[in-house]
Amino acid sequence: MPLLMRLMRWIAPALVFATVLAGGGIALAGLGQPSPWQMGLQQSATPSMDDIIWFHDLLLYIIIAITVFVLVLLLIVILKFNARANPVPSKTTHHALLEILWTVIPVVILVVIAIPSFRILFTQLNLPPADVTVKATGKQWYWSYNYPDNGKFEFDSLLVQEKDLKPDQPRLLAVDNEMVVPVNKVVRVQVIGADVIHAFAVPSFGVKIDAIPGRLNETWFKATREGVYYGQCSELCGKDHAFMPIAVRVVSDQAFAAWVEEAKKKYARDDGDRPATIAAASAATE
Repeated sequence: MPLLMRLMRWIAPALVFATVLAGGGIALAGLGQPSPWQMGLQQSATPSMDDIIWFHDLLLYIIIAITVFVLVLLLIVILKFNARANPVPSKTTHHALLEILWTVIPVVILVVIAIPSFRILFTQLNLPPADVTVKATGKQWYWSYNYPDNGKFEFDSLLVQEKDLKPDQPRLLAVDNEMVVPVNKVVRVQVIGADVIHAFAVPSFGVKIDAIPGRLNETWFKATREGVYYGQCSELCGKDHAFMPIAVRVVSDQAFAAWVEEAKKKYARDDGDRPATIAAASAATE
């Protein structure tokens, strides 16, 4: 008992710190974008991301418990079964109960991890009926968006240069034309690459999917709060990979309907036309 008490005095502070870190990390995250000194995942804005954060925390507690258990065993072995305390070593070769336990317990832990993991994976891959469809095309090095169910318009979304940033726009994340979606609606995102492999990722939505040339991938999200949520291309795609942000503005149904009507005029195009924004950007760089 004295040995166990000494061990607990050493381990208790580490447990307290780990618990605070596990529970408080999410609180340090900024809404829709990373924040300075962030220690946890970005704040969730979708039910899918809620599940991911819950599963992350579950795994963290399991890992902490396993680490502490192994540490306690190691300390007990070091302190109680060293050569000084046991001048005559034990000749025990096996222990049936221990062998059963160290086989069964890891299996149980893996099953506890697997069940919610498969459920979350199924939820992410099983697309519900969509209220809005957005096609995101990854290009070197920007994103193009069109809304096939809302009319023939398409626009490019390019990084806002640091000298042009407004006070509320984050560096390397703000774009000139944001992807706009309604709040509390299922948004299906069709993702494809125009040249090389990119990846469409928005951490607050729990969304990350590859954009592959010649292959149409799909994912979905349902944002529950209005605001601007940022992501980035998450596949190394060339020299300007770090300058290919994603910005999604979540608005009310009325604001979305008004934006669609404005976008039909602002970004109107025929099937054979290039988006006006990238044509202007290309002219500016030549």
